[in-house]
Amino acid sequence: MELSGNTVICSSSNHTLNSKGGGCPWEVSDKARLCRFLCYGSEGDVYTAREEGRVSMEGAGALLSLLQEGRGTEVVEEIKRFTQDERAVRLSPCFFALALCSQHSELKTRQAAFKAFKEVCRDPAHLFSVIQYKKELKESMKCGIWGRSLRKAVSDWYNEQDAMSLAVAVTKCKQREGWSHQDLLRLSHTKPTNEAIAVISKYVTKGWKEVQAAYADKENSEEVVKVLLYLEVVEKVKHSCDETVVINLIEEHKLERAQLLTDHLKSKQVWRALLKEMPLQSVLGILGKMTSNKILEPGSSETRAVCERIQSETALKKAKIHPFSILLASENYKRGQGYQGKTKWEPDSSILKAMDFAFYKSFVNVEPVDKRFVVAVDVSTSLSSVVPGTSVSTAVAAAAITMIYARTEPDTHVLAYSEGALIPCSVSPDMTLAQTTAELVKIPAGSTDCTLPVTWATENGKAVDVFIVLTNNPVWTCTISPVQSLKKHRQMSGANSKLLMCGLTSIGHAIADTEDRGLLSICGFDLGALCVIRNIAQDLI
Repeated sequence: MELSGNTVICSSSNHTLNSKGGGCPWEVSDKARLCRFLCYGSEGDVYTAREEGRVSMEGAGALLSLLQEGRGTEVVEEIKRFTQDERAVRLSPCFFALALCSQHSELKTRQAAFKAFKEVCRDPAHLFSVIQYKKELKESMKCGIWGRSLRKAVSDWYNEQDAMSLAVAVTKCKQREGWSHQDLLRLSHTKPTNEAIAVISKYVTKGWKEVQAAYADKENSEEVVKVLLYLEVVEKVKHSCDETVVINLIEEHKLERAQLLTDHLKSKQVWRALLKEMPLQSVLGILGKMTSNKILEPGSSETRAVCERIQSETALKKAKIHPFSILLASENYKRGQGYQGKTKWEPDSSILKAMDFAFYKSFVNVEPVDKRFVVAVDVSTSLSSVVPGTSVSTAVAAAAITMIYARTEPDTHVLAYSEGALIPCSVSPDMTLAQTTAELVKIPAGSTDCTLPVTWATENGKAVDVFIVLTNNPVWTCTISPVQSLKKHRQMSGANSKLLMCGLTSIGHAIADTEDRGLLSICGFDLGALCVIRNIAQDLI
């Protein structure tokens, strides 16, 4: 059933979801709004899956309030935490906030922001993004960009990198957001602090020929020799039309797709060479294209190698791939067609088998938060309903989400409910995805009272930290308001309970609007939604 809107109906006119009264136990402070903003780009209590957009001043009220209160250094610390601890679903809000802090009138805030550049901007794309946000903020804040502090921050960013890592970075990500390394090095007046960084700086600003001329007759250090050799390889690839030469250089120096020319990527053999060292997450994203282009053919050595990597517990751990990420890739590959409809392929059974195996193996990558969970599921028995932007049915998505908590959080109760009936489900950690799906779709969907799981826990004396309600029903009926049901459960159990209402087929309409920090809505579902749940479970947003 498609969700075209989310209507909230409460049986009592005295309690509505947007009520600010009723003694809500958790005030939504400016700090909480800031953390929501840094996490998913909105200060509101609704997370919309796959929603990308340019961040602007209009959505950053709490951030501005905190800066006006003189709490800028506190804001910078939160930015660092959200980027470094992988709390952020999207990094753009953090980059915007850092740019804003770096242009604030208070000196301490500016100093903290510029000092944080190298910690927040972990690769060139991040740095380019912050600089672009500074440019966009220039007019509204009536300030310049390239003052002494920014020049120093950018110079330090380049100078404090490991030389070989920087050589790889500048050849992989040459420009972004309208900025290039040449722009940044020139505008920051960067003076390299060692010879290896000087080589890279000259390469970026003057080109390879000037580097050759400057260092050909010098007695260079070991580090400089390594950098020169690497840059020479990158240049050789750029000017080579010989497929064998390109493949040998890829394999010997672990070159990546971004360092090659478009013409190189027309070669199947080049793609086969790239696949060997390509990050596993990237491999999962192009399996359909590789199958369509006959690069991965049934029974081929390349297909066997890819299947081995996908199934490797070591590779899965190293890449930190989440089971939900594998599910999304697997269901998309199984579909046999790209979202634009142009690329089509016949799914390879061995790849599907490998991805199924990897799904279960990857649960080791889910770090438990050690909270008490209730996952309550109300989904349609129809598998034609899919989570927007994916190839995953709502039934399978609900089963996978349920499994994630049942397998990784020791204290998890799974409930299925509809039309006022609520039944505990026997979802055990050793069940397969198919078995879990079958267990959850036994009860047909009806009207969805999102407070039923909370009432069940309260009446049965079960203290719960996090309630997760999963549904594809467009109408939510509430015998009492979610805030009131949460308040009652908190008083009974002594727990700081939260309620997350997930409309799996929602296309962005709000389900909740409340001043209780423990109530949050998720519209649609993606990997970011799991990050949001984790953050709210740990009181981080």
